[in-house]
Amino acid sequence: MHTIALIGAPIEEGSGRRGAAMGPTALRIAGIDTALAGLGFTIEDTGDLSPEPAVELGTHKGARNLPVVAGFARALDAATHAAAARGHLPVILGGDHSLSMGSVSGMARHAAVLGRPLFVLWLDAHADFNSPDTSPSGNMHGMPVAFFCGEAEFAPILASDRPFVDPRRVYQLGIRSVDQREREEIREHGVNVFDMRAIDEHGVGAILREIIARVEAENGLLHVSLDVDFLDPDIAPGVGTTVPGGATFREAHLVMEMLHDSGLVSSLDLVELNPFLDDRGRSARILVELTASLFGRRVLDRPTRSA
Repeated sequence: MHTIALIGAPIEEGSGRRGAAMGPTALRIAGIDTALAGLGFTIEDTGDLSPEPAVELGTHKGARNLPVVAGFARALDAATHAAAARGHLPVILGGDHSLSMGSVSGMARHAAVLGRPLFVLWLDAHADFNSPDTSPSGNMHGMPVAFFCGEAEFAPILASDRPFVDPRRVYQLGIRSVDQREREEIREHGVNVFDMRAIDEHGVGAILREIIARVEAENGLLHVSLDVDFLDPDIAPGVGTTVPGGATFREAHLVMEMLHDSGLVSSLDLVELNPFLDDRGRSARILVELTASLFGRRVLDRPTRSA
């Protein structure tokens, strides 16, 4: 069995609102370590990271809170890469989605060492392919995909010669809120987008089989980045960027179960959980249940909850 490295990233500065920094604590309170240990994994909780110094970057009119976001990206790049290099499976407890600038970059370095390509499965309502030049808000949680694909090198956040993710190896599922300029960038760079219409028309199972087959064909590593707003807000309200019409509880579990069966997942982000907006910890518990599905818990193993 793998050792799972839990890495807390209490960042909220990329989102433009307060609360996501409490996400790692909420996931721990919801029992993520116990759930994974109960599946036979060894759990190494490294605690919460602090951002590395990045004050030299100063301010940027199109990238709000750049030094803090960059500092977390540097810390996560190092921590994720180090955990993977030890043979552990990194699970990043977020924190807003800007943290993926660091976690995916760290995994891209690890994949390059192994001589294997890195694929990214982006489970989110948003494409997050903005840059400071295209972002309507300047919030950096809308920029990580462009960043780790090398299309948002607006500041020396990480080394410019680092490995990037080929945007044609990025698969986005559940998308339903994309800016117009962002839509053009996605199309130009070949990002694979399966929006909610695609899920409705083809079913999540058929889409996942296609993605898994492509990763297997190239002997790739797969990083999964799960945003709370991938789910419909009626199921998981604890997020600051709610978009109606998201994935159902059952669709999300099927995604996780199929990913587990594939044996391809090498790392995981859990992002955008805002306990301040949640309903008595419901979203945190759902994220823990989905994570347990990803690591092998089956439907028949689930306890019945009292009303």
